[in-house]
Amino acid sequence: MNSQAKEVTTNFDVLKYILSLVLISAGVVAFYMFSDYSQLYRVLGMVAIVIVALAIMMTTGVGHHSWAFAQEARQEVRKVVWPTRNETMQTTLMVFAMVIIVGFIIWLLDTFLFWAISSLTA
Repeated sequence: MNSQAKEVTTNFDVLKYILSLVLISAGVVAFYMFSDYSQLYRVLGMVAIVIVALAIMMTTGVGHHSWAFAQEARQEVRKVVWPTRNETMQTTLMVFAMVIIVGFIIWLLDTFLFWAISSLTA
């Protein structure tokens, strides 16, 4: 019986997905059909329709999982130890220095290879 209840929920979720897509599609069509109205009102209407469609999507299984994932991601971001300003500046300067050094080495290699090929073909 549990699998039957899960199947009904899944079918109901599919119905919610379709309803959300229909709402978004109707919103896009209405946005262009009412082009003689102010763009502000059309954008606000579109935003309202997207919010309603997202609210419908959040009641599905995927919506619940997505919300739980977002909450877990937010908790993980809070656990991150962010570098200080000095550490960030030092790391940035090291990256710039390495870019300059590697660029110089590649320029030397390119110059040498150009010289070698020029002397072989001349």
